[in-house]
This record gives sequence, structure tokens and C-alpha cells, in this order.
Amino acid sequence: MARWSTVSWLVVGLMATGPTTAFAQSAASGDFRGMVAVAEGKIHLECAGVGGPAVILISGYRNNAEVWTVEPGPELEPVFAGVAGFTRVCAYDRPGTILAADHLSRSDPVAMPRTADAVVAELHDLLQTSRIPGPHVLAAHSLGGLFARLYAATYPGDVAGIVLVDAWQEDLPEILGPDGWSAYVDVAGPPPPGLAFYTELESIDFGAASQTLHEAAQAAPLPPLPIIVISRARPVQLPPDVPAEFSPEAFEAAWREGQARLAALLPDAKHVVATESDHYVQIAQPALVVDAIRAVVEAVRDRATWRD
Repeated sequence: MARWSTVSWLVVGLMATGPTTAFAQSAASGDFRGMVAVAEGKIHLECAGVGGPAVILISGYRNNAEVWTVEPGPELEPVFAGVAGFTRVCAYDRPGTILAADHLSRSDPVAMPRTADAVVAELHDLLQTSRIPGPHVLAAHSLGGLFARLYAATYPGDVAGIVLVDAWQEDLPEILGPDGWSAYVDVAGPPPPGLAFYTELESIDFGAASQTLHEAAQAAPLPPLPIIVISRARPVQLPPDVPAEFSPEAFEAAWREGQARLAALLPDAKHVVATESDHYVQIAQPALVVDAIRAVVEAVRDRATWRD
């Protein structure tokens, strides 16, 4: 699938119509795909499956919900469909996100750049308006992992478990050092090739977001809850024109250190290495992600299942 060469770099950095009130009512149960009103506009939401806890899929930087629903490959089931087989699952498009240049966000645009706090407040508004019963399990990819943890710090009673899929770790600016961090920002910040036309593309200051999470996590550490960290084993795909100042080897080493720190968030956190994956584990090994989500869901239902 050619579009994945574009999407792979994006995150390393990276329907229904009708009254909104009707959407809010139906989003809580049954198959749903539509728009839900929040403070800054309308957000595209899709849900399927029955049971609890509900799983909320949070995409990485500049990715919309399709990263969880697109067919990942022959004989591979998308994460969204796999999770819908054992509990309720929902995914949404943040404003300005994409799957590829011909698959833009289905949510209303908002002013860019955005803060991590704004992203978290929007998600909370969406879940409250949609009446999706909580507390929820948050399964988040890349920068979505930062949003998930900030959500847990901001609304601790609303989160029952977390799955971090090759997620961003807030110490990366420090681990990379000033020069390495500056080189990373130069690579990850600009719009990818072919997307200069999309002036509404998601833009978030990674350094500021990392500092926001650092302060929030210090003030409100994670309570005991089931958490699984999934880390890639293969290097991230890079564009062909990476500047000489950016060291892929240094970045991979920093990323591995960040993953180790995520795995140490709680004493009984579990760490899984996706041996066949680069950054997009949910595409390369969707069953691995589904199994991790299932384990966390089962632990929320019965903590006795949470064993090594």
C-alpha cells in the first residue's frame, strides 16, 4: 500500500448526517459513524461492538481514525474490528489529521497550532457528549500516547487502563539533547511532501506538549491500573531527504530509552516488543495490538487476570 510510505513518517514526528443530538444518543450503543458537536465544532466519531469497558483509540500525530480501520494487509484484521469483537470500541478524527493526501480529517477544522491541553479537553468533551460509558481503556499510538497519559492525569477517574503503541515519551527532548532535538524538530515539523495544500494540517509543538505532560504527571502520577507498552523493533521509516544533522541511530537509541521509561511507569506494567514492526505496529502486527487491548480490558473486568 503506497500511502504508508507517507503515513509512516507523519506520526514519528510521528457519512452519517442528521441532528447532532441524535448522534449523541446513538453513539453510546450500536454501530455508529457520524459527527458529534464539541466546543470548537463537530468531530467525526465511529463506534462498534458491545460491552465494557469501552476502548478509545487515539491516533498519533496527524493521523485520523482510519489508521485503526483501514485493511492492514492480506489476512490481517484491523485493530478496530478486532477490538469490536470483545468490547465496545470508538475512534475519532482529530481536526487536521489524515490517512493520506486523499483521506483528510472528517472533523471540522480548528485553528493551528494546538496545545496538548486543547486536544485532551476536546476528547473529554467528545466522550461526555457521546455518552459513552466510562471509565475507558485508552489505546494510543505515538503522540497519541502523550494525549492518553495527559488525559489520565487530567481526568483520573475516567481512565481504567492504558495501551501505549510505540508511544511518545516526554523525556525525548532531554534524551536527544539540544542538537539532536533541534534536528528532530527540523525533520518532523514541516508538512510532509504533497500536503502543502492542506493548510489545516495538525500542528503541535512537541516540546511544549512534552513539558505539559511532564508537569501533569508530576502533579498527578498514574494510579494503579493495567498498562501495556508496545515498542517497535525495527527502525522508523524516514523520508529520503533527511538532513545530515539528523542522526537516525541517535534517534532510535533515544526512542528505545523512552520506551524503557514508559515501561517503568507502574511496577506491574507490561512491555511487549513488536519484533516485525516499525512505528506503525497497528498496521504491521494488528493482532499484537488487539491482544494487548484484550488483556487490559480483561484486567479491568477482573484484576485477577493481570499476571506476568
